Amino acid sequence: MGVLFPTDSVDVNGNCLTPERAPAAKPPFTLADLRKAVPPHCFERNLLRSFKYVFYDLSALFAIAYAASFIPLLPLRLQYVLWPTYWLVAGTLMLGVWILGHECGHHAFSDYRWVDDLVGFVLHSCMLTPYFSWKLSHARHHANSASVERNEVYVARKRESVPWFVRYFNNAPGRIFNLTVSLLVGWPLYLTLNVSGRNYDKFANHFYPSSPIYPESKRFLIFLSDVGVAVASYGLCQLALTHGLPWLLRMYAAPLLVCNAWLVTVTYLNHTHPALPHYDSSEWDWLRGALSTVDRDFGFLNHVFHHVTDSHIAHHLFPQMSHYHTVEATKALRPILGEYFVFDGTPIWESLYRETKKCVYVEPDERSKGVWWFSNKLE
Repeated sequence: MGVLFPTDSVDVNGNCLTPERAPAAKPPFTLADLRKAVPPHCFERNLLRSFKYVFYDLSALFAIAYAASFIPLLPLRLQYVLWPTYWLVAGTLMLGVWILGHECGHHAFSDYRWVDDLVGFVLHSCMLTPYFSWKLSHARHHANSASVERNEVYVARKRESVPWFVRYFNNAPGRIFNLTVSLLVGWPLYLTLNVSGRNYDKFANHFYPSSPIYPESKRFLIFLSDVGVAVASYGLCQLALTHGLPWLLRMYAAPLLVCNAWLVTVTYLNHTHPALPHYDSSEWDWLRGALSTVDRDFGFLNHVFHHVTDSHIAHHLFPQMSHYHTVEATKALRPILGEYFVFDGTPIWESLYRETKKCVYVEPDERSKGVWWFSNKLE
């Protein structure tokens, strides 16, 4: 049930078939109907259980970092294999920790907002993410998802807004180059320069207290976020002075780069798909915007990433739900959602390339005013 895209949705040449479109009309159910379908215990938050996941993730991360500290003692040829392996595994685990901080930002960690903010502030600051700044902008993303005018990030550009040079990258080498740049520096570019973010009438970033992203009443929280990142940066500098810059680059910076690449991958794929509709102000409403996301299958990484990947629709419908309930909630929601449930099991790297190819800009539906669909016709 729903719009499903299995892993074998390819033609005889191995290319992904153009997926069908998800429904864009107002659904025959309400948010209250969806909430009734979910078992009541799924809306309960357990502080000890949430901390258990923090403990597990950090223990695994520190354990592999401790093991990596012995790599320099091994033969050089082994180091060439083990260092990239450590970076990949540690960076993957780091995203799991980052997602727990993200859960704190949604008040999905516990029943106590101050606990959520304290835990999220510490976890995100250690990964150089300005916690409150991102929490506020991310809340605006959830409030305006799939709006071509008000969405906060991964804003669907209209054809006239596509930069002139994009057509020169609308080919295989160009797409691979764009993907590489996005994965390596997409996250810091969004935080500092608002790349892929909503257009504002003046310079916007996540570190400037007077940024147009935030109301004046939130300036202190932005400043506090900056302090958290600054303290973490100072601690990293002290580690570099103690152990040397190469040590810091190997043990922390490289895994963080992998973590950021995973973050871009997960968020991009959960919000970008040829089958997803977008809406302008004449047609947009919150429920349809929340439904305009797609669940993806990351294999065993679904567990490492705390199911933000394969239960993202449930997350957008009920962002205050703890991650350990979202899989059960998704199963309960699917019969009610029907065709409004979109799942794609296409392999991740294949999906990244396909979405980069097909989702260049949005154009209006000829039959449904106010509805927009992805296209890539730049001729």
